[in-house]
Amino acid sequence: MPDAAPTASDAEESSKPRASLRDAGEWLLKLLLSPFAELGALFELLGEALFWGIRPPYRGRLLVEAMEFVGIGSIFIVSLTALFVGGVLALQLVDGFRDFGAENQTGAVIGLALAREVGPVFAALMVTSRAGSAMTTELGSMRVTSQIDALITMAINPVQFLVVPRLVAGLVMVPVLTMLFNIVGVFGAFFVAVSLLGLDPGVFMDRLQWLVDWDDVSQGLIKAMVFGIAVTLIACRQGFYARGGAAGVGRATNRAVVQSAIAILMLDYLVTSLILGQGFF
Repeated sequence: MPDAAPTASDAEESSKPRASLRDAGEWLLKLLLSPFAELGALFELLGEALFWGIRPPYRGRLLVEAMEFVGIGSIFIVSLTALFVGGVLALQLVDGFRDFGAENQTGAVIGLALAREVGPVFAALMVTSRAGSAMTTELGSMRVTSQIDALITMAINPVQFLVVPRLVAGLVMVPVLTMLFNIVGVFGAFFVAVSLLGLDPGVFMDRLQWLVDWDDVSQGLIKAMVFGIAVTLIACRQGFYARGGAAGVGRATNRAVVQSAIAILMLDYLVTSLILGQGFF
């Protein structure tokens, strides 16, 4: 007997593997392109902020409020973190250096570590966890409740009104918080090394002043400015374009914190490479 003609169900079964492969390809392509799309959105928002930031009206009150929120509001968490980070560094370094009879270098190494790396990175991470997440939630709530659309209706540019003050606050206040972190971190290390571990206070401070100079501090401040821009830009981007109601705001906040932490660590490597002139790879 001749073979039966293929039925519609047979054609549907044969198309399933092709559909699965197509879906997998689309998912993989989206996964590979999504970082570039995110970078494009960030640079687009940054360009808009630069364009509107130099145009009047200049809203000084909003800038002061943003600086107070990012800077003053983060003093406690940054100081507490710095105190314990400095103490832990002192515990580890004194214990390790005593094996080589080099515990007198503890102050210098802690000062260099805080000024160049630990201070700016930890300060930016603390700002991310407190101020960055709050920015995303605030802007996301404004987006899903149509408050940003209301600003447009009132002929107020939302980027100039909402994003620019926060970017400037991050640029200014994260370096200030980094200096606070360095000072409190040195105090915590000094207290642990001298009071608990018996290190000579004069030697600790002498080595610190001898090896740590302005070049080390300025390297950390440059990083802090870059981190401040990155953290606030990512937070504003995720909140400004949040979708999907309360659940969407939560997802945007989660993305902002994760992306900011990754950006801080990546930018730390890139900025260090540029400053030291070693190349990226």
